[in-house]
Amino acid sequence: MSETKIQIVLFDGFDELDAIGPYEVFDTAARLDAALTVELVTLAETDAVRANHGLCIEPEGTLTDPDVVIVPGGGWNDGRGGAREQVARGELPEAVAGLHATGTTVASVCTGGMILAHAGVLDGRPATTHAGALDELRESFESVESRSERVVDDGSVLTCGGVTSGLDLSLQLVERIADGATADRVAMRIEYDRWTA
Repeated sequence: MSETKIQIVLFDGFDELDAIGPYEVFDTAARLDAALTVELVTLAETDAVRANHGLCIEPEGTLTDPDVVIVPGGGWNDGRGGAREQVARGELPEAVAGLHATGTTVASVCTGGMILAHAGVLDGRPATTHAGALDELRESFESVESRSERVVDDGSVLTCGGVTSGLDLSLQLVERIADGATADRVAMRIEYDRWTA
């Protein structure tokens, strides 16, 4: 069985838990013998990335050709750069759109959903984002079926609400990649009560 390659793409101003929570879920699953790998990456080579709350992270490489890419949010609702700045620059939405077009499963945590919306991958799909950005998603992207749900799984595109819902999205992906028992074991290891639809 081939390993599922998961990359979590970081950028200056990303929210720490949006990325680190999913990373721990996937790494824990891999330690429980799930057939997956996880990496923290950036679009371009850099020595370090500074997150929204000041955490500094050394990425493991650059975004390549993952089976799954996770896009965190951060800074959108308080205007502190982060996801909003990534949308303004355009490179990350373009990269996400390109990966999705070639078959990569695309997922977002929190206001990373706004990056996916600007990438066009949410067009005609159900999706969610942080509650503080949901009205903006509804008003700016009429083709997106915005939902006030914790996790929205639409096959090749998954979105979730604010911060901690990234744990639920990640556990759902672990269940998809491995099985429900593995996802339950991960949840037990991190002492987290799983959300279920």
